[in-house]
Amino acid sequence: MTNRAFLTPSPFFLCALLTTVVISLAWAALPVERGLVFNLHTLFQPATSNPLEVVLHYSWWPRLSISLLAGAGLGLAGVLMQQVLRNPLAAPTTLGVASGANLALIAATLFAPALFAVGREWVALAGGGLTMGLVFMLAWSRGLTPMVVVLAGLVVNLFVGALAITLLLFNQETLKGVLIWGAGSLTQNGWSDVSYLWPRLAISALLAYLLLRPMAVMDLDESNARSLGVSLIKLRAAGLGLAVFIAGCVVSVVGIIGFIGLAAPNIARMAGARRLGQRMFWSVILGALLLTTTDQLIQYFAGSRSALLPTGAMTAALGAPLLLWLIPRLKLGGNKPDITGQVPALRYAQPGRLCMVLFVALLATAMLAAFVGQTAQGWTWSMQWSVLEWRLPRLLAAAGSGVLLAIAGTMIQRMSGNPMASPELLGISGGSAIALMAAIFLVPSPGNLTLVTAGTLGALGALSVLVILNRRSGYLPERLLLTGVAITALFDAVRSIVLSGGDPRGQQVIAWLSGSTYYVDLHSGLLIALLALVVVFATLPLARWLDILPLGPATAGSLGIGLNRSRLLLLVIVALLTACATLVVGPLAFVGLLAPHLARLLGFGRAREHLLGAALIGALLMVLADWVGRQALFPQEIPAGLVASVIGGGYFIWSMRRRQATH
Repeated sequence: MTNRAFLTPSPFFLCALLTTVVISLAWAALPVERGLVFNLHTLFQPATSNPLEVVLHYSWWPRLSISLLAGAGLGLAGVLMQQVLRNPLAAPTTLGVASGANLALIAATLFAPALFAVGREWVALAGGGLTMGLVFMLAWSRGLTPMVVVLAGLVVNLFVGALAITLLLFNQETLKGVLIWGAGSLTQNGWSDVSYLWPRLAISALLAYLLLRPMAVMDLDESNARSLGVSLIKLRAAGLGLAVFIAGCVVSVVGIIGFIGLAAPNIARMAGARRLGQRMFWSVILGALLLTTTDQLIQYFAGSRSALLPTGAMTAALGAPLLLWLIPRLKLGGNKPDITGQVPALRYAQPGRLCMVLFVALLATAMLAAFVGQTAQGWTWSMQWSVLEWRLPRLLAAAGSGVLLAIAGTMIQRMSGNPMASPELLGISGGSAIALMAAIFLVPSPGNLTLVTAGTLGALGALSVLVILNRRSGYLPERLLLTGVAITALFDAVRSIVLSGGDPRGQQVIAWLSGSTYYVDLHSGLLIALLALVVVFATLPLARWLDILPLGPATAGSLGIGLNRSRLLLLVIVALLTACATLVVGPLAFVGLLAPHLARLLGFGRAREHLLGAALIGALLMVLADWVGRQALFPQEIPAGLVASVIGGGYFIWSMRRRQATH
């Protein structure tokens, strides 16, 4: 204990170190202006005849001030959320508050700009409050346990993110500036944002101080807190309402800044700030310094291009490794995954018949997608080849990618014994997408083989991180999900940086990220469908492994299954399937989570049945999503991946709420 305490830096030491780094970076980044910076007259009374002093007064100083304010606000919001929910994983980004505020601001920009006359912070507050309320509603009946809260936040984040990308896809010119702002931009052209933000944060800090003593009761359990006469419902509502307001104010000014609200309170706790007052104070200071340090690093290394690099995205890019380092050190509650949780209570007596019903439904949906649709003459039934040669490749690609994602999700759920695992939530799709984007931008004219190889390596890298960080903890669900949060955030950061750079290939990336099958030709469609068919038959012999592996190492070893070898092979297969599917439909679809879940609900219990049922459901979902996306706003299209995310996310939110209502 003594050695560990000696090796753990105190909050004061960390803050002093970060302050030194900020000053050093500012000194190094401003070789000409450094003398002016440290003569504070440029802050209060710049000489208008000196261009350098004008730039410092209206750009550099406001940017420094807004980074300190935004970081402090996010640190305060994070510690409030974590204290109220008793959850070290709670933060504006993980609970969907930042995404909801961002979506509300985008929607108001497009459809109701008059709302900004009321105040942009109230628009952001409404969006963040609605998403936070949705997460809260989903997790309330489960006692707001960390796993349920984070899972609900992840699902809501993906759902809200799909809606935001849909709006962005159809309004790219109108929302061009939103790409940079939404990724978290601290670029300033005056003091207006600082004047707007500081009084709101000052009032919020005062209210947080007044709540300090009542909220300290949250460190006790429910019964002891109630015995002291504290209304926990009112206290939670006050704490969360204040946190959402702070996050909404920050998002309305600088966009989405990731990880500060999550990292600052956890670093403060690990550095020795145990009591709430200490955590709140040091979280505010650390949040301000973490964001400012990141922004100074950007200005130092990017130079004149720093205005084009969104600080929020860079914060996520730097914060993701920090969170991955923190995960093994966080003390999370919860038990190991419930092995029986993946098997339905009532198995269908004739799974073969149920598979035939699903197959017939898939054929009927495929015929609908191939022959029925809208044209300039309205709804028509067409069997002309001129129409089919356009619809058939998309049909095949949607069905094939649905099968691949469904099988990948089924395999990883059964292998980990976690029914909430999927390539999307665990960051496997995000890892594949990062590698694919790197190949698009770094390799001249990459072919399909190059893209599949890059995507597979990216998925394997994400899987390796998952295994390394979670092997010792026995693959606790909350640790797996938090690792997925970090990898997905890293992907979001890379995406935001790429899209904000103004590269013409960014439009191609947006279309691919949204999961469009528009550019699929007949050869590619046939290839992905044939691959899906081969995968179905190739994975059936692995059903025995998938039945036995969740039972534990001792059982698997006694039955002659090499645990490491079998897991490695299964992980490689999952990575390959995820890469191929991500190449077609992007990293957004919920199919890898939803199809195995629906198959379990229908009564598919054994692994072989589960694989077949999930594959049919995955194909059915993607074919239906592709057809709905083509017809809903004809002649415009909503990409199949976005439709699947909206449908899947909506269903999963409803399913979680319905399951809790029955408890």
